[in-house]
Amino acid sequence: MTLISSRHPAQQPEAWANQLVRLHERVVADGGLGLGTPWQATPLPQPRWVATNPALATALGWPEDWAEHHDALQVFSGNAVWPGMVPFSSVYSGHQFGVWAGQLGDGRALTLGQIDTPLGPQELQLKGAGMTPYSRRADGRAVLRSSIREYLCSEAMHGLGIPTTRALCLTASPHPVVRESVETAAVVTRVAPSFIRFGHFEHFAYARSGDGQTPALHSLQALVDFVITHHEPDLQGHPQPVLALLQRVVERTAGLMAAWQAVGFCHGVMNTDNMSILGLTIDYGPFGFMDAFDPDHICNHSDHQGRYSWNNQPQIGYWNLRALAQALLALLPRGEDSVSAVVEVLQRYEDVFVQAMHARWMDKLGLTTSQDDDRTLVLDLLQLMAANQADFTITFRRLSGFDSRAVPGADGGPVNAAIRDLFMDRDAFDAWALRYASRLRAEGSVDAERAQRMRGVNPLYVLRNHLAETAIRRAQDGDDSEVRRLHRVLQTPFDEQVGCEADADFPPSWAQSIEVSCSS
Repeated sequence: MTLISSRHPAQQPEAWANQLVRLHERVVADGGLGLGTPWQATPLPQPRWVATNPALATALGWPEDWAEHHDALQVFSGNAVWPGMVPFSSVYSGHQFGVWAGQLGDGRALTLGQIDTPLGPQELQLKGAGMTPYSRRADGRAVLRSSIREYLCSEAMHGLGIPTTRALCLTASPHPVVRESVETAAVVTRVAPSFIRFGHFEHFAYARSGDGQTPALHSLQALVDFVITHHEPDLQGHPQPVLALLQRVVERTAGLMAAWQAVGFCHGVMNTDNMSILGLTIDYGPFGFMDAFDPDHICNHSDHQGRYSWNNQPQIGYWNLRALAQALLALLPRGEDSVSAVVEVLQRYEDVFVQAMHARWMDKLGLTTSQDDDRTLVLDLLQLMAANQADFTITFRRLSGFDSRAVPGADGGPVNAAIRDLFMDRDAFDAWALRYASRLRAEGSVDAERAQRMRGVNPLYVLRNHLAETAIRRAQDGDDSEVRRLHRVLQTPFDEQVGCEADADFPPSWAQSIEVSCSS
C-alpha cells in the first residue's frame, strides 16, 4: 500500500480510498448501521512525533519511511485527511461501574477508516482528536500523560501475546488541556480489526426507532449481521446466529480474563462500553500491572468500592457478558426457551475461564501434566505471595530457575535463594518449595527444559507504573527518547536485554505515590 498526500488526490490508489469509504458507508451513512456521525477532528497546533511503531507499520504493509512524508504527522494529529478518509465518531451506550449510563459514545475518538493489510482489514482511530457529538461537554482531548500510557501498554500487551488494540503512533502538541492541572495535548492512533463494543449492542437494544416508540431492533439485528459477516464469517448460515455470536464472545472474553490474571494486569475500568466484541483489551485508562501481589489490588484511584480489583475481574467479565446477553435476548423469540438457551451459553464462561486459568497457572509453574492437587498448589503459592507482599512478576520469573533437586536444610544452607529471599516467612516458602519440588519430580521434569518453558510465559519486563511515569516526565520536558526506548524493551518482554536490568527490578519507593484514575 502506498500512502499519498491529500494534496495529490489523483495519485491516490483506488484500493485505499475504496476501503476507507466502504467502512463509512457500512456503519454511518444512509443505509448503514447508524453507528455514529461523520465528523472532523479539531486541528492541533504545532504537532510533533513522540513515537512511531515500525513493527506495526511493517505488519500493516506500510513502507518504512511512512511517517516521514505524505502529511503523515498532520493526518495522525487530526489536522488533515488522506483521500478516501471519511472520519466518523461512533455512538454506543453502556453500564459504568454497574450502573446504566445511557447513551455514551466516542467522546474523544475519531475513526479514520479501514485499510486492507496482511493482517486483514484494520481500522485506524485517533484518540484525543477533539470534541465529538458524544463528548458530553468534555473537550475531546487526551493529555500526553494518558496517551503515553496507552501507547506503551497496548504494545506491551501485544508483546505478552494478549489480544489487544495496537498503537501505530503518538503525536504531541503544546496545546494546553485542563485536567487536575494544566497539561498538554496528544493524539494516539489506535489500530484494530474493529472497535465495536458490548455497549453498541446495548445502545440499540434500549434505544428507540424512528417512531420513538418501538425498540431499534432492526438496527440491533443489522449490527449482529454486520459483526458476523465481517468478523465471524464462519457463523454465517448458523441456525441460531445470535446465540452462536454470543458464545463466541463468551469464550473469547473468558480467555482474555485468564490472560490478564496471569500477568497481574488490572484494567481498572471494565465498563460494558470498554469491552470489545472481539475479545481485545481496549481503552487503556487507569490500568496497572501489580507490583507486590495483592488479590484485592485496585489500580483505579476512582474505583472507591474496588469493583474492578484484580480479584474481581473474572466476575466482572461475566457480569458484562450478562449485560450483552440481555441486549441480544431482544432478538430471540419470547419465552422460557430463549432465556434458557442464553443462560446455557453464559454458563460456558465459567468452564472456559477455569480451564484457561488452570492452563495459564500450569504453564507459569512449568507443569506439563495435571494432578488433583495442582489447584491447591497454585492457590497456596498465591496466598503465600499475598501474605509476604512478594512481587508478582519477579516471583514467577525467578521461579523459572527453581532447583527441584535441592532440599531445604539438607546441606545446612538455603537453597533456591533467589526466589526464597522474596518471602519474609522463609519456613512457609520452604514448606511450599518441598511440595513443588516433589510435584516436579513426579512428572520427571528436567530443570533446564522447564526453565526455558517458564521463561517463555513469565515475563521479565512489564509496564510498571514507575517505568511509564519516568517516560512521561521526560516527555513532558521535551525528551521522548525514554518512550521509544521503553517501547523497544516491551516488544520482547520474555527475553533478557542488555542494559535493561533496571526495567526488571523492584519498583522504587516513590512508585507507591503514583495514582491513576479515570482521567489518566
